[in-house]
Amino acid sequence: MTAPQPETPSAVRTTCPYCGVGCGVLATPDGRGGAGIAGDPEHPANFGRLCSKGSALGETLSLENRLLHPMLDGARVSWEAALGAVAGGLRRTAEAHGPDAIAFYLSGQLLTEDYYVANKLAKGFIGTPHVDTNSRLCMSSAVAAHRRAFGSDTVPGCYEDLDEADLIVLVGSNAAWCHPILFRRMADARMRRGAKLVVIDPRRTQTGEEADLFLGLRPGTDTALFSGLLVHLAETGGLDRRFIAEHTSGFEAALDRARLIAPSLAATAAATGLAEAEIARFVDLFARTKRVVTAFSQGANQSAQGTDKGNAIINCHLATGRIGQPGQGPFSLTGQPNAMGGREVGGLANMLAAHMHFAPEEVDRVRRFWGAPRIITGEGMKAVALFEAIDRGKIRALWVMGTNPLVSMPRADAIRASLKKLDLYVVSEAVSDSDTARAAGKRTVLLPALAWGEKNGTVTNSERRISRQRSFLKAPGEARPDWAIVSDVARRLGHGKSFAYLSAAAIFREHAALSGFENNGSRDFDIGALSDLSDAAYAANPPVQWPLPKRGAAKGRARLFADGRFYTFDQRARFVAVQPPALAQETSAEYPLVLNTGRVRDHWHTMTRTGKSQRLSAHRSVPFVEIHPDDAAAFGLAEGGIAEVATAHGTAELELVVTAGIRPGTLFMPMHWSDMNASKARVGAVVRGVPDPVSGQPELKATPARIRPVAYRSRGFLLTREPLAAPSGWWWARAAIQGGSGLQFAAQDGSREIALLMRGAFQGLELAEYADHARGRYRCAVYREGRLVASLSLAPAEDKPDWEAAKALFAEDQPEAPVRRALLSGRAAAAAAGPTICACHGVGLDAIAGAIAAGAGTVEAVGAACKAGTNCGSCIPEIRKLLPETLARSAA
Repeated sequence: MTAPQPETPSAVRTTCPYCGVGCGVLATPDGRGGAGIAGDPEHPANFGRLCSKGSALGETLSLENRLLHPMLDGARVSWEAALGAVAGGLRRTAEAHGPDAIAFYLSGQLLTEDYYVANKLAKGFIGTPHVDTNSRLCMSSAVAAHRRAFGSDTVPGCYEDLDEADLIVLVGSNAAWCHPILFRRMADARMRRGAKLVVIDPRRTQTGEEADLFLGLRPGTDTALFSGLLVHLAETGGLDRRFIAEHTSGFEAALDRARLIAPSLAATAAATGLAEAEIARFVDLFARTKRVVTAFSQGANQSAQGTDKGNAIINCHLATGRIGQPGQGPFSLTGQPNAMGGREVGGLANMLAAHMHFAPEEVDRVRRFWGAPRIITGEGMKAVALFEAIDRGKIRALWVMGTNPLVSMPRADAIRASLKKLDLYVVSEAVSDSDTARAAGKRTVLLPALAWGEKNGTVTNSERRISRQRSFLKAPGEARPDWAIVSDVARRLGHGKSFAYLSAAAIFREHAALSGFENNGSRDFDIGALSDLSDAAYAANPPVQWPLPKRGAAKGRARLFADGRFYTFDQRARFVAVQPPALAQETSAEYPLVLNTGRVRDHWHTMTRTGKSQRLSAHRSVPFVEIHPDDAAAFGLAEGGIAEVATAHGTAELELVVTAGIRPGTLFMPMHWSDMNASKARVGAVVRGVPDPVSGQPELKATPARIRPVAYRSRGFLLTREPLAAPSGWWWARAAIQGGSGLQFAAQDGSREIALLMRGAFQGLELAEYADHARGRYRCAVYREGRLVASLSLAPAEDKPDWEAAKALFAEDQPEAPVRRALLSGRAAAAAAGPTICACHGVGLDAIAGAIAAGAGTVEAVGAACKAGTNCGSCIPEIRKLLPETLARSAA
């Protein structure tokens, strides 16, 4: 009799947990806690494409560094004890100081169902208005701009508009790296239909490298540029006078203000630092192209004038009637996977659930629907003010869910110090070693939450499309869904009847029902048609766009406002008279430069997930700061050296990248590195974060700064099977490598001191060493019974050793003699792949250069030869730049 064969696991349709594109993913469990990952060809956001981060999701599912058990004051406890401590602490705080001494700080990483329950408990039953989210840091200025213009937080268009547009204008968006799947749609539109691409950004990013027109404007001057565009449209017959008259109000005031800011092309050029000819080309393209999409993202939003920037853009679309039609409209590119879902449930401090706010009738409506005894009646403190209030003693209890504010919030060092003043500090987290979790001390409760792949619920992407995240892995340890944790606390506070949820589906039904409750079409967010979904229908629910009212169309609407009707009391859109541009803080002799911040291609937020992937860590493995060659020369800085960036709020030490792609007088620093993976590279420690007066979103793009070289005696790298703590005083950055962990470092120690350190760290093991102390060089390989367990290379700082070859060798667990010799010689036994250029397929610089030298003269030919650039395409700008360099070397 034949033994039964184990069933082959079937693929589970879910949604990527990274950016706001909301790509569909097919996850196939391998039965060992991992999964195979592929793009879902049926999902309308990506049609099967995935970016480098999405493609590597299977490499991030390990349980190392997971928070698996509740912790109370640093000791493991039962769920009963942990939840009792949370409920008891919240009750005592409310009794002693009032409910507004309690704050919740949430995250666009939460699922909509988690978000909904947390907001309901805080705003409806505890009675605190102080509930905000890390989405305040990424898209709240876009929300405020939408509300001022449309009367609602409504994204008018959809991704198909990127396919249909003849002109795509990207403002403050490095989409090639940050939204690569959408950027490939833009690139496809250029290739198929000849669509033009304009990129507006102080940095010539990889997106700017691909543009038909790049406008490297002075930081913070976007409002001047779009004011100049509005004036040009008015003076050259480019307005849609009928649309303005019938469907808008406030045009003349907005135009008068625009004329004060940028009365002519020459004035616009002077304000933005651009050439007048560049301005003329841009405004001419916009004026004569009917189908225009202007997509704006963090570069515009993360500003002390972010709301005005959004409205300056929207003004130009309203003035030309280019909204709600195929290929036309302003489009906010959202940063997080569920920032939109958080907006739907009222996750921002200035919102109630279902896109309602604080008009008395709206407060009463939510109160009645929830049966909420203590519903709030006004706005709470937004993120910056909320954390400042902790230091003042106004906030005494804080619950952080699924985010890492000690890295991402501005003036993060001050926040870390203020946490010691809390009477109760609760962190719901999936990882145990985030900076925010590690700040735990007395009166601290850590609650283990489910991570992607383990939890069930929904997320909403940038085009208002609700998709399911489905579980395909078992819950590890004692981890639980966030909604279940919050519901248990609610029951302990006496609100059990209102939080008796048995599933995420039950929460979603309630959320959908509230959206349709007493909604006669006057509110944009309405998914009432989904309020009666059975559990089975919820489990199988395909991606759907809102609005989807109970009585209405059979499917959601892709575009809104084509009929010229908006969500204001008179159904007219509002033009906004924006303020003249100004830096959040002016530069000075002490701080002569402007520090900009942002993302890199292959990492996400603070690397708690992407940092586990050696593929994603191979492209940019150390924290860096970009500087223009002229500034590098003026400040005595050299490519690859270490520099200290200082502001009035803190310092960071970063590796130098000298590039003409950045404007003179500016610096750029990525946001991803934290105390988990680098010695001194937290962006939050150095940015000031002046809030936008309308949205409360902090300025993260323009902090006055200075820079100086930092002299270290030695540079090197240490590869180990298990992460090893760096000695005090080292500059270091940690990255995942194949087979272990890699540490790149700089030290004041010389070769003799490092040799002694290695011998002490690996006592009792076999050490093979090479030392040339006279020249400051030392290399070492450590073996345990023939197994390679560590490898180090050290050289003088000016001759930093390259670790690419050693990483390839370290992947061999039990190396043969040639590999052993190569580790000590500092030369590869075989050609190394070089730094990774294409993370999707793991293709290095050497392979691409070899393909080009062999005759591949185009990006397509390179892809055919080695697969680089054939998946998400985010590496294409780098490949394109390599083409002339390699061909020129070959010709020589």
